[in-house]
Amino acid sequence: MSMAKGTQAQSPALHAADSHDLIRVHGARVNNLKDVSVELPKRRLTVFTGVSGSGKSSLVFGTIAAESQRMINETYSTFVQGFMPTLARPEVDVLDGLTTAIIVGQERMGGDARSTVGTATDANAMLRILFSRLGKPHIGSAKAFSFNVASISGAGAVTVERGGEKVKERRSFSIVGGMCPRCEGRGSVTDFDLTALYDDSKSLSEGALTVPGYSVDGWYGRIFRGCGFFDPDKPIRRFTKKELHDLLHKAPTKIKVDGVNLTYEGLIPKIQKSMLSKDIDSLQPHIRAFVERAMTFTSCPDCGGTRLSEAARSSKIKKISIADACSMQISDLAEWVRDLKEPSVAPLLKALGDTLDSFVEIGLGYLGLDRPAGTLSGGEAQRVKMIRHLGSSLTDVTYVFDEPTIGLHPHDIQRMNDLLLRLRDKGNTVLVVEHKPEAIAIADHVVDLGPRAGTEGGEVVFEGTVEGLRASDTLTGQHLDDRATLKPAVRTPTGKLGVRGAGTNNLQDVDVDIPLGVLTVVTGVAGSGKSSLIHGSVSGQEGVVTVDQAAIRGSRRSNPATYTGLLDPIRKAFAKANGVKPALFSANSEGACPTCNGAGVIYTDLAMMAGVASTCDDCEGKRFQASVLDYHFGGRDISEVLAMPVAEAEQFFGAGEARTPAAQKILQRMADVGLGYLTLGQPLTTLSGGERQRLKLATHMAEKGGVYVLDEPTTGLHLADVEQLLGLLDRLVDSGKSVIVIEHHQAVMAHADWIIDLGPGAGHDGGRIVFEGTPAELVADRSTLTGEHLAAYVGG
Repeated sequence: MSMAKGTQAQSPALHAADSHDLIRVHGARVNNLKDVSVELPKRRLTVFTGVSGSGKSSLVFGTIAAESQRMINETYSTFVQGFMPTLARPEVDVLDGLTTAIIVGQERMGGDARSTVGTATDANAMLRILFSRLGKPHIGSAKAFSFNVASISGAGAVTVERGGEKVKERRSFSIVGGMCPRCEGRGSVTDFDLTALYDDSKSLSEGALTVPGYSVDGWYGRIFRGCGFFDPDKPIRRFTKKELHDLLHKAPTKIKVDGVNLTYEGLIPKIQKSMLSKDIDSLQPHIRAFVERAMTFTSCPDCGGTRLSEAARSSKIKKISIADACSMQISDLAEWVRDLKEPSVAPLLKALGDTLDSFVEIGLGYLGLDRPAGTLSGGEAQRVKMIRHLGSSLTDVTYVFDEPTIGLHPHDIQRMNDLLLRLRDKGNTVLVVEHKPEAIAIADHVVDLGPRAGTEGGEVVFEGTVEGLRASDTLTGQHLDDRATLKPAVRTPTGKLGVRGAGTNNLQDVDVDIPLGVLTVVTGVAGSGKSSLIHGSVSGQEGVVTVDQAAIRGSRRSNPATYTGLLDPIRKAFAKANGVKPALFSANSEGACPTCNGAGVIYTDLAMMAGVASTCDDCEGKRFQASVLDYHFGGRDISEVLAMPVAEAEQFFGAGEARTPAAQKILQRMADVGLGYLTLGQPLTTLSGGERQRLKLATHMAEKGGVYVLDEPTTGLHLADVEQLLGLLDRLVDSGKSVIVIEHHQAVMAHADWIIDLGPGAGHDGGRIVFEGTPAELVADRSTLTGEHLAAYVGG
């Protein structure tokens, strides 16, 4: 009794379950992190900032999110784990207090040509069910409205056992799908330019086939030569009709070549399966170039590009077919769904309406559900992925965002901030990697990494509140309140590039003259038609060099030296100085360490467990044979050169006995775009998004184009680096180039010589030129959303 009284008399102590209010990270060493230790409050919004390459992504994605996902995967059975990607344990001493991590990253969506905004979310699935219930005439189940399901029918005899006896019966079946039979649900049909597939004056043995990967000595060459359907030594122009048909169109047929059982298939169906079934943007550069050269893509004449069969298009609700609904702007479709009053499907209508409203709320109401997923920008793709999390009932989850304000006009950033705060207020931990001051301002907790990038970064230089950051002496703190000023004088154009009647996507017959010889900024709210105008009417013209945001593709052996072509002059210089072959100085060729094949590490596959990468004992991670490292140039061996940062290598190849002008030129361009801290041999897979884009810009700067088109070059750039970017743009213009920048950053707008503003809204509310003139005129005018935000930014 006395014990009970004593217990009641105690002050209410903190429950043990409430003591885990921090995510603790101690001793993180992923990539360039230097024993980083931080304590992050749960159920709060934490923003990670710092210069590009300072280690933000290594800490947030490579350490916290990676370990959370790895531990969740380990809770599944080993059978299930066998189907999941294996994740290595990050290099960190302590990771405590983790919760389930949901990563909403910048990766482009859709590797398949049939992926659309509707199929990537639940919207299409719900719309198909709606039409299968309410569509008139009724044509079948939801499958009948899916462009991913083909119509199939068949009949035959089946054996059924009844009463101990086997009875044969005739049965038939049919599946009604919504796929257009002509284009197979892709919306476009392809015509092949046969001259791009083969040289008809040659025989197959002489290498007539010009398709990438179909060489005479390769596997395919062996199949075509040994199939027996045609004479491999006869020129293709002398083939009979049947032989040409077998070469190009033959259906899969079992054959035997040199005693090996194989399947032969005509050239065109083989190319369609291996190359055309994928999103063209996901193809390797040389294959993509072949596809663009050999094929013409035209809208399917049977379905009009809707991807759907005639039956699927004939069934309607209030005179609207599912094809019409998918082509509508989502904001209009949401209204149409709200107007449908049908009690039998009320829960479905509410769920569909909520999903479509989420699109509008997140600033994507201008899209259509039939928009191919592969055409979305990184920022749009990230926001589409957010849709499924907005209505989620999950709480106490860690949401990890990678620069969610990318591609957003200042007008739209407030809306994104509200969404992040709403996720936090539901009881979730929100971690955001971000550079924009407007997004940093809403943080409950800030972690600033630096002090610089690469080997000079990887340390926490500030941790605390936004006000504390503002008062700190870090690079971010110093530049947080930076405001660009309008230029006192603008350049005079040397000519103009005329665009007439532009109608790509939502553009409404736009006529505009883009001045040449100056810095032109094309701006407007997200979805107003900026990219449609520039990529649709300017990119692709002769003399126009476009640097877009597509990811750099390469293997884990790829590095800045191989990507920029820098390795070629270096190899030749080493070879010349030592009187040997250049191939010895390539880790992908003769000079590679035979034990690790030039990778520097040995990968051990442990089935469903994470693979182990251990440094190669023979070459000690240097990737080259010991004999190759005996050759020196300028007192350094090839592995020491690849370990140099760009800035050091620029000096090394710029003077003295190692002087190599061809290498120094490339290094100078890399330093110009702010990559002086990168090491030449750093794997491309470890570069941040901003670093990859600037590396791409460095390679394009060598091209002889007179007009440069840059798509949001401030992506992934720290506030301190924006000034350096503006200096680079000025140098490009001063060297006689015309620079056109698609951009939302007010500092770039203020620095422009000419601004073209599209709007006034997004989707069908945009697509028009709402302002053309100098930044000073735009600020004075204040007639557009951009004008208002720019005036507030420069204090006008």
